[in-house]
Amino acid sequence: MLPGPLRRALNCVLAATAALLPAVVVTTTPAAARPAELTAACPAAGFVSQHFHSGHNGVDIANNVGTPIYAVGDGEVTISGYTGDYGQWIRVLHPDGRISEYGHMSRRDVSVGDRVVAGQQIALMGAEGNSTGPHLHLRIWGDPSTSYGIDPEAHLAERGVVLPCTPGSGPRPKPPVHPAESGRVVSARSADGRLEVFAAGADGVHHAWQQEVNGNWSAWEPLGGPGGGAELAIAPNADGRLEVFAVNGSTFQHRWQLSPSGGWSNWETFGGGGKDTAAGVNADGRIEVYASGPVGLFHRYQTAANGGWSEWEPAGGPADSRVEMEKAPDGRLEVFALNGDAFRHQYQTAPSGGWSAWEDFGGGGHDLTVDHNADGRLEVFASGPVGVFHKYQTGATSWSQWEPTGGPADAQLTSERTPDGRVEVFAVNSATAMHTWQTAPNAPYGEWAAFGTGGTEVTAAANADGRIEVFGAGRAGTYHKWQTGFATWSEWMWVNDKAGPALD
Repeated sequence: MLPGPLRRALNCVLAATAALLPAVVVTTTPAAARPAELTAACPAAGFVSQHFHSGHNGVDIANNVGTPIYAVGDGEVTISGYTGDYGQWIRVLHPDGRISEYGHMSRRDVSVGDRVVAGQQIALMGAEGNSTGPHLHLRIWGDPSTSYGIDPEAHLAERGVVLPCTPGSGPRPKPPVHPAESGRVVSARSADGRLEVFAAGADGVHHAWQQEVNGNWSAWEPLGGPGGGAELAIAPNADGRLEVFAVNGSTFQHRWQLSPSGGWSNWETFGGGGKDTAAGVNADGRIEVYASGPVGLFHRYQTAANGGWSEWEPAGGPADSRVEMEKAPDGRLEVFALNGDAFRHQYQTAPSGGWSAWEDFGGGGHDLTVDHNADGRLEVFASGPVGVFHKYQTGATSWSQWEPTGGPADAQLTSERTPDGRVEVFAVNSATAMHTWQTAPNAPYGEWAAFGTGGTEVTAAANADGRIEVFGAGRAGTYHKWQTGFATWSEWMWVNDKAGPALD
């Protein structure tokens, strides 16, 4: 698919957001109406030790080390990591496009991609980085590409919170866990933040993992399991242990971590063979698995968090379909199934509950990917013989029409969110690899741009610091490419300088 191995020189510095915005927009349809103004919450107990002024871009709230820090509004975590001035820091992108930024923490309780609600505990106060004592440095950005933000005290006061303030009741319910992309290559983060990747070759499934958070990779490890280029899905258990599912035409097996971020079990039988599979996590923490085959789809689910499994149950839907899952902002799972003739979807009628009937979603196609916007609305892309189309939620249950975006014909698709909350889509067919991205959170998309030469499979995942990492496979092996900033990318190279499994 891609050029030969190059030596990795990791650069984790995030570039300015403005550098990546393309000038041309594919669709002229405006983005859906923005949600109402964000609800504000008290960020932390303590006294204001320094106000916002021309020499201080933010407000400081001082208190003891370990004082809880709370999200000032609903949103999605786009950065959770380390930087020199702050030590540990967090950014949350809110539905109105503003960003809240928190610095100098002694502990972080959320990861990139987590959705948080106003008043949810996200960290503990500390004195890391450039600090003379324990405090929270809070910034509010209207546009992070500018050099100065918005006065946080004025921002909060407009929403009914006056500093100093008293936090509410503390942590809120755990945010939704969004499903990882399924396919012949899958990747997800372990509980400690390290990415793990699985690729299904002719001889079985192969596995590699980051040896440190955001860092370099292990060598590929052959695991056995279903061969013949099985379809894979991956999901976390409620206690943080990842679980991998693999299906080919005759076999369905699974294996799981024995402890969070730890070693793995052996393969165990999970069912008969099938066409494709997808896995997601219910609002109550139970994993739910869908699989397609010649008579439609079936599903199976944990009967308790971290626990045993139900029997397979018929679910109807398109036969021998490509399957993906996503999660609505209220925690309900939604399943999308596509074959050459039909595209349908069904959704839970309540979080962790039963399922609706299948509904028509469009005509047939080649492959699909599903993601969520910064404001939580789902976005679906599907490929076919004339390129890639997309369709997005305009409300909780309403959808736009299908819109053409261009892009490669009959491509394999994947998607992920950039560190500032924009959806980015990757497409590969036998001749080319391309990508397109939103010009702003919740906004239309730019023109497709070259991303590599042709291949047979692609998947994307987010590092703990928010940078997207893409894995592409072809007949020569499995490669990867990662963001070195919001707009800049490494070259394609082997994982750990070694060819991964070949995928025809």
